[in-house]
Amino acid sequence: MASASFTEDIAHHTKRLEGKVALITGGARGLGECISKLFCKHGAKVLIADIQDQQGLSLQDAIGAQFATYVHCDVTKETDVENAVNVAISKYQKLDIIVNNAAVIDYNNHSIINDDVSEFERVLRVNITGPFLVTKHAARVMIPARKGSIVNVGSVSSSVGGVATHAYTSSKHGLVGLTKNVAAELGKFGIRVNCLSPYFVANDSGKEFFKLDDEGCLNVYSNLKGVHLLEEDVAQAALYLASDESKYVSGHNLAIDGGFTTINPMFGLFSQS
Repeated sequence: MASASFTEDIAHHTKRLEGKVALITGGARGLGECISKLFCKHGAKVLIADIQDQQGLSLQDAIGAQFATYVHCDVTKETDVENAVNVAISKYQKLDIIVNNAAVIDYNNHSIINDDVSEFERVLRVNITGPFLVTKHAARVMIPARKGSIVNVGSVSSSVGGVATHAYTSSKHGLVGLTKNVAAELGKFGIRVNCLSPYFVANDSGKEFFKLDDEGCLNVYSNLKGVHLLEEDVAQAALYLASDESKYVSGHNLAIDGGFTTINPMFGLFSQS
């Protein structure tokens, strides 16, 4: 049973995704959980696709089975991906929105000399092959409907080097390329494909990767002083790209980074010490 407060939030929320069906990979925790909840509040029926079964089922119960459905899905396995899309069609007869959010980070590989090829390939399988497979099977059902919105979750590492590991950076750069190429193909079917690329978010994975505590998170560089990026901010950007408000936006990489990837703060008229 959904909590009374969450049901009330859904009932009284403005519905920007009313009547739409969304599949969110990595949707059981962290940013994916935040996106799942926000989409439900805006009227979408959400399929939470993840490998964390206990967390996924708990989230389904917290939101309410009338709004959210958990489906086990390892995005590196095409049979899992095909099944997740089929569940959406079987239950709701359509699929309007994909959010390719599932991703992994190789926490300990900071030297290319010491990089293990199997670990490099593991990251690429989840972060780039996964979105490819999900997009492939989403397109299978979106093309006949001649509509749909696919949102890929990138990173500042989609645009610049030196922030994360070689595998993670390579995968996130590749995701932007996949976004653009699929947008070029699917536009003729009315299907939009975009990427959103957030800066550092002080959630569990961000803290673990950069080995930061709460105080350390507050000291992460930001060109926008006094402003820190939250999961909710990224979820709101995903909501925009998923909704009809962005009906003429496709092939775009939306940076949610306070200017990090476009501003050089070290030299010039506005340099910061």
